[in-house]
Amino acid sequence: MSTDYSEDTLVEQPAIALFSELGYDTANCFYEKVGTSDSTLGRETTEEVVLVPKLRSALQKLNPDLDSEAINLAIEELTRDRGAMSLVQANREVYKLLKDGVKVAFENDEGEETDETVRIIDWNDPENNDFFLASQFWITSPSGIYKKRPDLIGFVNGLPLIFIELKKSHGKIEHAYKHNLKDYKTTIPQVFWYNALVILSNGSQAKVGSMTAGWEHFADWKRINSEGEQGVISLETLIRGTCEKARLIDLIENFTLYDESKGGVAKITGKNHQFLGVNNAVAALDTIKENQGRLGVFWHTQGSGKSFSMAFFSQKVLRTLTGNWTFLVVTDRNDLDTQIYKNFRNTGVAGEDCQADSGAELRQLLTEDHRFIFTLIQKFGHERPKDAPKGWKPNGPYPLLSDRSDIIVMTDEAHRSQYDTYALNMRNALPNAAFIGFTGTPLMAGEEKTKDVFGDYVSVYNFQQSIEDGATVPLFYENRIPELQLENDSFNEELDDLIEAAELDDEQEKKLEREFAREYHLITRDDRLEKVAEDVVAHFMGRKQSGKGMVICIDKVTAVKLHDKVRKYWKAYLGGLQAQLAVADELTQSELQRQIDFMNQTDMAVVVSQQQNEVEDFENLGLDISPHRTRMVK
Repeated sequence: MSTDYSEDTLVEQPAIALFSELGYDTANCFYEKVGTSDSTLGRETTEEVVLVPKLRSALQKLNPDLDSEAINLAIEELTRDRGAMSLVQANREVYKLLKDGVKVAFENDEGEETDETVRIIDWNDPENNDFFLASQFWITSPSGIYKKRPDLIGFVNGLPLIFIELKKSHGKIEHAYKHNLKDYKTTIPQVFWYNALVILSNGSQAKVGSMTAGWEHFADWKRINSEGEQGVISLETLIRGTCEKARLIDLIENFTLYDESKGGVAKITGKNHQFLGVNNAVAALDTIKENQGRLGVFWHTQGSGKSFSMAFFSQKVLRTLTGNWTFLVVTDRNDLDTQIYKNFRNTGVAGEDCQADSGAELRQLLTEDHRFIFTLIQKFGHERPKDAPKGWKPNGPYPLLSDRSDIIVMTDEAHRSQYDTYALNMRNALPNAAFIGFTGTPLMAGEEKTKDVFGDYVSVYNFQQSIEDGATVPLFYENRIPELQLENDSFNEELDDLIEAAELDDEQEKKLEREFAREYHLITRDDRLEKVAEDVVAHFMGRKQSGKGMVICIDKVTAVKLHDKVRKYWKAYLGGLQAQLAVADELTQSELQRQIDFMNQTDMAVVVSQQQNEVEDFENLGLDISPHRTRMVK
């Protein structure tokens, strides 16, 4: 009796059975007939990757009022050769056709020039599409040199949108990426012009990513229906979570972006936590009357793609919910406002330049027809009259800006302390708007006002979950504080005696207490900063592994001071290594040279937010912020 432990038996066949359970038609295409009158799938050659008979049938079903000429032109546009384009540019072009339909121009039966848009996919009713899974599907390269056979390809309306590569149950799925997927993208690129999802698995492990994703961006899909589920890593969980008909259509339509922020174009596909979280937020809009416009706080830990989640959320609302929606995107810093605006522009979600620079401009923009408006929370502060006396305070609540009920306020880092008053002003200014707060850190005790404005959590993806999923690297903390020691054991008693002898009045005593309570002067003493800077260099050079480092300071001035001192000790340490190198024996020279090269190549910079009159303020303290600010900006 022999036992079959092959990839086909242990991994591929169960996957095919699962797709069949999900309602896909399935077929083994190893012996597919091609180019004959009885062609199995209607392909003329194995170079073709679109199943034209299935595509034609679907387009006729989705566009019953269009004649055959319009259908033929749409098929011609979808199947035309895009080999001269880069893979991602071809994919983006096809995706736009899938999402918005194919615009065609032709002469109708009366000889008149007619423009029509041919629907390719029914986004509203997933069951109205044709779903087909092909196993052992042969594809020939455009050059005719290579003939490849991917494991599984999922077709929607005849278009190859799902690409699945499987390894043996004991094989590493990383090999499916490095050895198989990379080869396929080079040898049979035409199948990736249409691709929506790439799935790699060995049965027990499974990851999903976009066709441009590096291995590090392929992710698990652990939960199917809700964030509260016990996460399970398996091919079955991933297939049910991403390829069930309604979920697949949702993922393709609403959780796909093309990001141009890093020079080239990267295709971004929503991850498990983004898919579940954004859908929670969209569902909150259905109960907007019950929650009084409080859509909730969207807490996804820093580094897990929060800015993309904001783009996915707004994109889905605009695509799927009826209404003339306007998104007011609110931040609390100029640099953050510019950054988030660029994120929306670079992903193509927002196209217009609508950044409100004043309360008056914000009011004007809200009366116009804009999909996105970007502004600072400070614009919701009361405007001080020019002739206002010293100590002026606003009289009454913040004025009404708009009573529209189709405004959604998306606030980034919604729990910062300065939001309390401004957020209440936002409520008064936009009484019928919906509010959702996005944050990378949890709400802390005492931030009840944040919940008054935004509501309770609508989605949670915490730091531990992010680490487990590989979305965030672990944080290691080591306490290396040069402690402040009191050499005088009788300090407190002697200080009390001095204060009493000075015969200070109550106000002077309170001021003295405030000064000492802050401990600022002790923490930022020059000799203490010297010790910290020296320790930073010694610690950084003493680590066994290389990597980045970050020093957090009590304020901006201290950050600049410490940067200058670290540079001084860095230069001194480097000089010591170079002196050692000059007299070192051959055994130690190579290690010394490695450390010297590392120190020469290492860069360091100050990163602090901007403030008014900062050049003058720093100059008064003997510091120059200008070169640091120039570097941060440019």
